[in-house]
Amino acid sequence: MHTRPGAFQHALENRKGLQSEIIRLILLMRKMSFIASFLVCTFLLSACSPRDFLTRRLAADLIATSRTFHTPQTFQMTTGVISNKDYTSPEYLVLQQQEWISATRANCPPDLAPSPCWDVTLTPSGVDTFHALIAPADADKPSFRVPAARRELIAITGISKLGRVADVEFTWRWAPLNEVGAALYPGDAHYKSVAGFRCYDDGWRVAQSSPRPSQPLDEALRDAEPAP
Repeated sequence: MHTRPGAFQHALENRKGLQSEIIRLILLMRKMSFIASFLVCTFLLSACSPRDFLTRRLAADLIATSRTFHTPQTFQMTTGVISNKDYTSPEYLVLQQQEWISATRANCPPDLAPSPCWDVTLTPSGVDTFHALIAPADADKPSFRVPAARRELIAITGISKLGRVADVEFTWRWAPLNEVGAALYPGDAHYKSVAGFRCYDDGWRVAQSSPRPSQPLDEALRDAEPAP
């Protein structure tokens, strides 16, 4: 029995059409799968805050903008009778080297014993240096504070995470605000600190209080070590 050429050609065209339809459906399913995956990823990313991931950039932003790090460093200057411990402190030795203060031996009041004590006054050069920095309300006081320097973040040097807490190591330096700051807090010295971070429901924050070995930022800055 022989198949007619027309019937054979028709069957062949039907087969090719079926194959084309199958290929089209496969491509359509792949496209829909890709779109679905894209939508899921978009939803997951939109549900996450940038603060959910503790990167070095985020850690640097949180440290540099924190009130503790951003608060300027002040220096308290005291004239009149002071203890020998204060007069020989590193800060007052710098003031002596700059010839901003002079002193003579003085009798110690009971709260400053043991002797010797020193009666400290500003030299003419010291008056010129401090005059513009003293607040008007403190002009006639024997003890006053002046702005000296601010902290400047250099780099985040490491992050160690354990669950929802982390230790962030960073280096920083002083940026003097005036001549007094340049003498007391030179900007060429670098320091290393390690601060604690904690992850909350809205993302990572610098720890304000933290059990050791993690440290809140204020303690980390006080305990800073010279950086190589």
